[in-house]
Amino acid sequence: MPELPEVEAVLRTIRPFVEGRTIVRCRVLHPIAVRPSSGRGAKRVAAMLTRMLPGRTILRTERRGKYLALILDRGAIAMHFRLDGQLLWFDTAETKGHVDVALQFDHGTLGFVDPRHFGRFQLEDSIDQTPGIRDLGIDPLLSEFTAERFAELLAASARPLKIFLLDQNKVAGIGNIYSNEAMWHARLSPLRRAHDLNATEVRRLHKSIVDVLGRALECCLRPAPDFRDPNWWFQGLEKILRVYGREGRKCRRCGDRIARTAQGGRSTFWCKRCQK
Repeated sequence: MPELPEVEAVLRTIRPFVEGRTIVRCRVLHPIAVRPSSGRGAKRVAAMLTRMLPGRTILRTERRGKYLALILDRGAIAMHFRLDGQLLWFDTAETKGHVDVALQFDHGTLGFVDPRHFGRFQLEDSIDQTPGIRDLGIDPLLSEFTAERFAELLAASARPLKIFLLDQNKVAGIGNIYSNEAMWHARLSPLRRAHDLNATEVRRLHKSIVDVLGRALECCLRPAPDFRDPNWWFQGLEKILRVYGREGRKCRRCGDRIARTAQGGRSTFWCKRCQK
């Protein structure tokens, strides 16, 4: 699932393709990709997008947590890639392969693609009032994400640390991969209660989150996403992972075996010896 670093890399790379450009045509090829995504409601929304988006200009692009937003001169488009959604760019008005929603410009076409149809493409009056975005927590790439603010959020929660980190209403953008990695780097057990961390542990976790996301973003940008290649995906991330997906393998710090624990329906990977 694309998390904050992947979506930020997509944002930075797609900007020159779309910012300042006017939408010439919108085609919704698979109404299930738009909200609401069932029955006649999806078809009505698809017809609305087809009718309302042509003529609107993309003023700027933004990321909100795991959402990618196209801010228009009237309203905003919000996209969530869920498990494996992505964007593709076609240099002509024609698209190839599976495309859910196509935004045509005078210099090419942007395709929102998700063959499994978990991702979402939606038009809203305001990005700040978009369901799923309006209640997002603090963004760990922004200066507002200080150790002091992070400590306040942790102190107010009795949830296990891993579950806390996955709560998008607390810290926006962290998913299963980078929560595991941050806790390993901070030497903290995913089973610890968030409000039980002392000041030193809070600072350590805060630094780990910032460092892990920064390294992952750098990896996602080298090489940058190739929107013209339908088979592109982020390369090399597995080289920077220290614990995620390594069940039964040796911990790269202490040599003990990495364990896997189920938390909130997700797999948590951790070292029981050096994460306390």
